[in-house]
Amino acid sequence: MAYELWYWPGIPGRGEFIRLALEASGVAYRDVAMAAPDMDSGLSALLDDMERPDFAPPFAPPYLVADGLRIAQVANILLYLGERHGLAPDDVAGRLWVNQMQLTIADMVAEAHDVHHPVAVGLTYEDQQPEAARTAAQFRTERMPKFLGYFERVLAARGAWLAGDRMSYADLSLFQLLEGLHFAFPKRFALLMAECPKLVALREAVATLPALRGYLSSARRQEFSEGIFRHYPELDAA
Repeated sequence: MAYELWYWPGIPGRGEFIRLALEASGVAYRDVAMAAPDMDSGLSALLDDMERPDFAPPFAPPYLVADGLRIAQVANILLYLGERHGLAPDDVAGRLWVNQMQLTIADMVAEAHDVHHPVAVGLTYEDQQPEAARTAAQFRTERMPKFLGYFERVLAARGAWLAGDRMSYADLSLFQLLEGLHFAFPKRFALLMAECPKLVALREAVATLPALRGYLSSARRQEFSEGIFRHYPELDAA
């Protein structure tokens, strides 16, 4: 059975956390909106599916169609995939720990997004630029070192991966988070990563996974642009 992944076409966004898990697992899936002939028809297909009268729609994409289920929320989808495709520990305590890591990653992803939209998602960046500058300064100086320092300590205590000797979906998500921070805040990211050798090693380990190598170098791996992670030079500083 091939999974169906539904997410906004044209941006990696939160859908990328699901794609990485699917690609690393080697399972068949269809990225429905991205498989459409063009972005407009992909968006229409997504909106039409969410408005279907025969199922309760998710609040927002991404969602995964699998085994007759429609599963939404990144951490929820990854919990499902992790247990079925070897991307989570076998024991309950281990699975809860990996889910805990995933939710912590989600916290930082949300904060990174709110840097450029601190007032309202419905406003443009230009409409809230002074507030974004204040939020970015706090994010760079307080939140980035706090989160990255925490993940570094976890890896120092656990080993090569967040769950120890075995890679999990949380490691893939942490890789995507690091890639996004590198894009959005290259100056600050470089300075902080110089003090986080464990994170540097994890980022390299995921980037060179045989199961991901082809995907990461393909056109299916969408570039950062107008999604969660955005690069505004005025918001970055060492």
